[in-house]
Amino acid sequence: MLTTLTNQNNAMATGFVAMLPQIAISLIIVVITAIVARFTAKITDLLIGKTDIRPSLRQLIETLVKLGTWVLGLMIAAIVVFPDLTPGSLIAGLGIGAVAIGFAFQDIFENFLAGVLIMVREKMRIGDVIECEGIIGKVEHITLRETHIRALSGELTVVPNSVLFKNPVEILTDREQRRHDVVIGVSYDTNLDEAADVIRTAVSVIEQVDDEKGVDVFAQEFNSSSVDFLVRWWSGSAPRSGRESKDQVVRAIKRGLDEAGIEIPFPYITHTFKEKVPMGENPGEPSTGG
Repeated sequence: MLTTLTNQNNAMATGFVAMLPQIAISLIIVVITAIVARFTAKITDLLIGKTDIRPSLRQLIETLVKLGTWVLGLMIAAIVVFPDLTPGSLIAGLGIGAVAIGFAFQDIFENFLAGVLIMVREKMRIGDVIECEGIIGKVEHITLRETHIRALSGELTVVPNSVLFKNPVEILTDREQRRHDVVIGVSYDTNLDEAADVIRTAVSVIEQVDDEKGVDVFAQEFNSSSVDFLVRWWSGSAPRSGRESKDQVVRAIKRGLDEAGIEIPFPYITHTFKEKVPMGENPGEPSTGG
């Protein structure tokens, strides 16, 4: 038994020594692969830099080129160490291994695939302000696994790509402009046609409002103490641009209605009592009035 183990160890040692040249060559191939992968990434970046490809897609192409270089280099190194391996058998083995790894790291590969698809599709670029699953902010960085979203208040949220891919994403800055609205009420004794003209004129002259797309003023509903108008206009799509234009619109409407003598009412409250309320100076004394 001991002799058999000794012979096996000697055979393994002899085989390992015989394989040292192949191992050394394979290590050199790995080093060369690392150098070639770095150069191919730089060359790819130079070639793509002359085009109008968006940054996220550029990063994806560079990553795939680098990954392909590494896969090819490692395959060559494995064939050098194990000459019996063929490209076909190696690819088949990698396929079986990929399936097993895929089941073990399902979430990771799901985010990876979602990252690839997010980078490929045209919408949602870096710099866009988006809203998804209660997360609102500007897209700062997109990787193959996650996306960095900077909240409007400054916090950074790292979102798995699968969340952005499987759920509806509202892109607030997909276009340069979007429609904003505000509700304004006037008193019931107001001439509604006159009020609508005053509001439309006040909003149309604001610089941040796109007068080519017009200003909509709709009498919307009878409220408790006012007739409400829905005012809609087009301005910048960024959240700050929307707030700035709404600030100017509200100020202009208030100023225009004041100048026209049109009241913006506050809620009126009417109290009804079942019994007569004493009107005397002292609550306990009966009223002496008529």
